[in-house]
Amino acid sequence: MQSRSNQGCPREFDFALIVGGIDELSPSVMDAMFKAGCDDATLSIQYGLLYVEFSRSAPSLKDAILTAIRDVQASKTSAQVLRVDECNLVTQSDIARRINRSRQLVHQYISGKRGPGGFPPPACHLSDRAPLWPWCAVSYWLVQNSLLRPEESWNAEVVFAINQCLQEAHQPQEFAELMDDIAKELKAFGV
Repeated sequence: MQSRSNQGCPREFDFALIVGGIDELSPSVMDAMFKAGCDDATLSIQYGLLYVEFSRSAPSLKDAILTAIRDVQASKTSAQVLRVDECNLVTQSDIARRINRSRQLVHQYISGKRGPGGFPPPACHLSDRAPLWPWCAVSYWLVQNSLLRPEESWNAEVVFAINQCLQEAHQPQEFAELMDDIAKELKAFGV
């Protein structure tokens, strides 16, 4: 499958990884991370988790994130990368901030009063005053309507896919069994 990202000369990508298994940011942890290749990262503890902010040079965001995960995992510590610190669910205000437009204009896109129509529906909290949209779907719509660069939508898909894979990798065994049971029942319903 061909990538839709702009492969080519390395450029800087800024992102953060949320890492479990490290309770304290000791000099030995910092040294191990540095020696493993995380010399382009800033480490801190946030809400009891290791927060690793990278500014990494790579041909694509995907390459930058995957090599960062590789380096954290290679640190010979108890570190386990849990996720990229990026939420796929966004509010109307988040959308406006991400595309540098007014909240009112985004509301007009959502309601179909401006733009070509067909804005993706919210994913959850439909009856609340603050519904949430999947950023992947919104960014795709924005690209299709020439309101966002294609690379931005591709990067949203990359981060979403990496987080899905990390979530599955860290799924507790009892959840895996429950998910298998549910998948079997859904398959029986034709889902």
